[in-house]
Amino acid sequence: MSPVRPFLSSKLDGFGTTIFAEMSALAVATGAINLGQGFPDTDGPDVVLDTAIAQIRSGNNQYPPGRGEPGLRAAIAEHQQRFYGLTYDPDTEVLVTAGATEALAGALLGMLETGDEVIVFEPMYDSYQAGIALAGARAVPVLLRPVPGAGYGFHPEELNAAVTERTRMILLNTPHNPTGKVFTRDELQIIADVALAHDLWVVADEVYEHLVFAGHEHISIATLAGMADRTLVVSSGGKTFHTTGWKIGWACGPAEMVTATTTAKQFLTYVNGSPFQAAIAAGLGLPDQFFAGLAADLEAQRDLLEQGLRAAGFEVYRADGTYFTTVDIRPLRADGDGMAFCRELPGLIGVVAVPNQVFYMNPEHGRHLVRFACCKRPEVIAQAVERLRHLASGSR
Repeated sequence: MSPVRPFLSSKLDGFGTTIFAEMSALAVATGAINLGQGFPDTDGPDVVLDTAIAQIRSGNNQYPPGRGEPGLRAAIAEHQQRFYGLTYDPDTEVLVTAGATEALAGALLGMLETGDEVIVFEPMYDSYQAGIALAGARAVPVLLRPVPGAGYGFHPEELNAAVTERTRMILLNTPHNPTGKVFTRDELQIIADVALAHDLWVVADEVYEHLVFAGHEHISIATLAGMADRTLVVSSGGKTFHTTGWKIGWACGPAEMVTATTTAKQFLTYVNGSPFQAAIAAGLGLPDQFFAGLAADLEAQRDLLEQGLRAAGFEVYRADGTYFTTVDIRPLRADGDGMAFCRELPGLIGVVAVPNQVFYMNPEHGRHLVRFACCKRPEVIAQAVERLRHLASGSR
């Protein structure tokens, strides 16, 4: 007998299997090169890997403290001081989480009331809408528009217009997934001014903080005047140290914001990844040349991918940072159907990409846009580029 009530909560109505699962399954089924999901195909630095192995062998395999291993919390605080001049108490203002996704979920669940509104810049990482919905709140989008010959930007008047009496928070992602945009100081100041004028909290997703290319700079909005007291900064070790499967993330901010996040987080995973926490702590202490080299290597991979995408005939929006480059497919597909294009591409030329429309609350804004990832070995990108050339030639 069928149940009278649906199994899925109405809060998650419209949220199904993520696009990453679908496209990665297509990659496996077709043997295609996966430039869709943002995970690297090389391991991180030896000191990070060796520390994890040593921790496992030494017996560090049980529950860590609820807020995270003290050594990692101290390393996170030192990292924030070293790179941004931000001072956090490791005991009260730093929380270790199961990746940045859990930090974001904990913040949204712990800080929002039913009916609150959260301003988000779209396109956005797909967990944002789901996390806001689970909190019983409503996402209010501000559009990031692609600029021909450049990257993405927003209209300040649209940000101001998005604020209502129900607005509680701005959820900011810089460097930005999926566009590759790095918000400038002037743009961040506009956002900060809105937050200060309307007494809003800011949750800043900064997981790509060390993956910023020449001519651009990652600036944490928490460093702007008046913002440290109202900003929760979220990041993780997965992208920086090529350990996305470890799911070691963190949140830093005022004690009250961290406590609210902890209160929700403790009923999600409670804790995770004991041996990996010490390993990420070792990574955060690596010298400056490691972080600079990481960005330089990725920039070269971005350039290789973008050259291939242009040669294939796409209009390319240059990425300032992150793993991702977005393209307009309409020069190659007049109907601009990015979803159909991405579903056909693996069988057509053996390359997987992700349709950007899934990152929009208003999918029509991103229907013609597709995201490719450059976080693969240069020889893999070169092979993908060679396959993409078949699109331009019309051959298979």
